[in-house]
Amino acid sequence: MSFQFFMKIHSTVFRGAAPLNRPGRDDIIQEAMSTDIEPIEPSPLTRLSEEEEGFRAEVRRFAREQIGPHVRDMDEKGVFRKEIIQQFFELGLMSIEIPEELGGQGGTFFQAVLAVEELSAVDPSAGVIVDVQNTLVNNALMRWANDEQKRAYLPRLAGNAVGSYALSEAGAGSDAFALAARAEEKGEEYVLSGRKLWITNAAEAELYLVFATLDPGAGYRGITCFLVERGFPGFEVGKKEDKLGIRASSTCELILDACRVPKSNVIGEPGKGYKIAIETLNEGRIGIGAQMVGLARGALDHALAYAKQRKQFGAAIAGFQGVQFALADMATELEAARLLVYNAARLRDAGALFVREAAMAKLYASEAAERIASAAVEVLGGVGFTKDYPVEKLYRDAKIGRIYEGTSNMQRLTIAKQILGKPV
Repeated sequence: MSFQFFMKIHSTVFRGAAPLNRPGRDDIIQEAMSTDIEPIEPSPLTRLSEEEEGFRAEVRRFAREQIGPHVRDMDEKGVFRKEIIQQFFELGLMSIEIPEELGGQGGTFFQAVLAVEELSAVDPSAGVIVDVQNTLVNNALMRWANDEQKRAYLPRLAGNAVGSYALSEAGAGSDAFALAARAEEKGEEYVLSGRKLWITNAAEAELYLVFATLDPGAGYRGITCFLVERGFPGFEVGKKEDKLGIRASSTCELILDACRVPKSNVIGEPGKGYKIAIETLNEGRIGIGAQMVGLARGALDHALAYAKQRKQFGAAIAGFQGVQFALADMATELEAARLLVYNAARLRDAGALFVREAAMAKLYASEAAERIASAAVEVLGGVGFTKDYPVEKLYRDAKIGRIYEGTSNMQRLTIAKQILGKPV
């Protein structure tokens, strides 16, 4: 008996028809059999639609041809090439979910995840630039901005304006809502004062989502989200961090020195910024999971290629069982991470609950990426420890995955609360 046939019988019974062990059973079955039921084909998480396949292929080709030749130079200089960012805009990679009528691509969250994965397989710095733009900045505006704000800012974010998401502070990392940045209402403006730290895309951005509190005594209920333009009086991009990994992606301090922001630039409601932060970060974590999946795939690809051509004792090392076991473990962990990330992304697109799945995806993918990148260095041996091969960079890049957009332990807390039935 097919599942669809069973469900037809089940629904008929529970509409009030006779139970199956009483008179009327044959009538119920006859009704079910007489109804044409379209079979539901199960779809594996990794099976892509024709549109998704084409999209992924284009991003993959672009990443390899246009970003690949510059990865080492950008990493050493700690600067991402402006012309590549412009290409991101031209390809629509900075506005994947923004509606077409507002200049975007009208795509899906899952397509954004595919883009981040493909870019990160070549350079995780590229992946995070596109990730922050789509999963945090664009996403927050599409969900929380009013119609006037959407018309004013989404076309800019689709056109040539990089966006940045400014929540963290020196005293507000994992304790994200312990904000010291203040916002005071003065006439038709708010005046923002304080500093933000570790802000991704800050050096290139024109638009910043800045979180500050109207009332420190109100705790998280005082937090408000402001859309700040780079040219607003009192706003300044400060020190750029010199980082271990994802060095081409800018991470900077933001200085709010009596920064004046029009009241019309409050996103959502005053005092409700905590909700925007929580919900956008839930989606952002799926993006970071995708970044880590891409990174891990890049590391595995390099390890596989090297193992096939490197000869020792008269044979390619890919023929040695010890190397095969390492590669098999890497491939298995990568597939598990990809399935977690794709599942979370598909749930989000379906409008289903995904908080637990997003945390699981980010937790597992980030830790798996670090293990896979480390193993790739070991497969390459001595040359893997040098900058002549990309795996040492991917190993450095992987470390941030366990730290930003919620540390691994914060993800574990979220998962635990979800499975125990406690509020997050």
